Amino acid sequence: MTKIERVEKSLAGVEVDRPPVSFWYHFGVQHEPGERIAELSIEFVRYFDLDFLKLMNDYYYPMPDGLNEVTSADDLGKIKRFDIHASDWAQQLRAIDILARELKDEVYFIDTVFDPWQILLRNLAGEHLPRLLKECPDAVLGALDVITENTIAYCKEALKRGCAGVFVSTFGAEKQMPREQYLTFAKPFVKRIFDETAGSAIMNTAHVHDYGIFVDDVLDIPMDILSYEDRDPSNPSMPEMRKKFSGSIMAGMDKNRMTRVTPADAVRNALEGCELGGKTKFFLAPGCSFPTWLYPRSGTLLVEAVKALGA
Repeated sequence: MTKIERVEKSLAGVEVDRPPVSFWYHFGVQHEPGERIAELSIEFVRYFDLDFLKLMNDYYYPMPDGLNEVTSADDLGKIKRFDIHASDWAQQLRAIDILARELKDEVYFIDTVFDPWQILLRNLAGEHLPRLLKECPDAVLGALDVITENTIAYCKEALKRGCAGVFVSTFGAEKQMPREQYLTFAKPFVKRIFDETAGSAIMNTAHVHDYGIFVDDVLDIPMDILSYEDRDPSNPSMPEMRKKFSGSIMAGMDKNRMTRVTPADAVRNALEGCELGGKTKFFLAPGCSFPTWLYPRSGTLLVEAVKALGA
C-alpha cells in the first residue's frame, strides 16, 4: 500500500495495514526564502519516511503600514485587506509550488495556518491584546474580520496550488483562553475559514491547541480531521472522542515524550498511540510540534516500529 493510498483509505473509513504516521517541528528559517523551507521539508519527510507532511508555516502576517505595534482602536482599524502575493506569505506559496511538484504521487502535504486570534497575538497586537480586548472589543472583532478574509484568500491559494488541506491552529482550550472569549473572538473566524474551504481538499485539519479543549464547541467546525492532545488527561482520550466525532483523528503521541527520553520510550509512545487510535480514520501524530532538538534516531525507530505493524 502506498502512502497516498494509506491516507485516502483511512480518511474513507477503510481499515488500513497500519496508521499513517507523521510528526513535525519548527525549522526556524522564516528569514529564508520559500525555496529553503521546501528543501528542508522534502529532506525531512524523506529522511524520516513519513506518510504525510505537515508543512510548517512560520512566515508572519504583515504589520499594518507604518506600524511596529497595534496599541489602540485606531491602530486596529489600520489592519486592511492586502495582496497575499506581495507579502511574506508569497514565500510559503513558493514552497508549496515546489512541494506540489516534487512530492506529487509520493505523499500528501498539508499547510499550517494560524487562526486570526493567534495572528493578532503573535505579532500584530502581542502584549497589548488583553488590554485592547477590554478597551475596544468591537475594534478587535473588526480587525479579526479583516484578518479572516486575508487568511481565507491565502488558504484558497494554497489549496489551489496543491496542498491536500490546511492545518488550522486554534486556541480552543482552557489553557489558552476562557470559553466565552473563545466563542466570541476565535471560533467564529475559524469556522469561516473551514466553511470557505470545505470540499476543496481532503485533509482540512483543525488543530485545537493545548489542554482542556472545549470539545462540544469545536466539533461543529466542518473539518476532515481533528488534531489535539489526546494523551493529556485534561482532554478526552481517542476512544472517548470517537463517541462524539465521526471524522478522522490526528493524535496519539505525547509531544513531551520525544526528547529527554530514550529512543525506546519514543517507540513506546508511538505504539501506545496506535493501540488507542484504531484501524481507520486515524493519523498517528503528536498533539503539537516536537522540540526541534529531538534525537533523529528516536524518530527513525519510531517510524520503523509503526511500519512493522503493517508487515
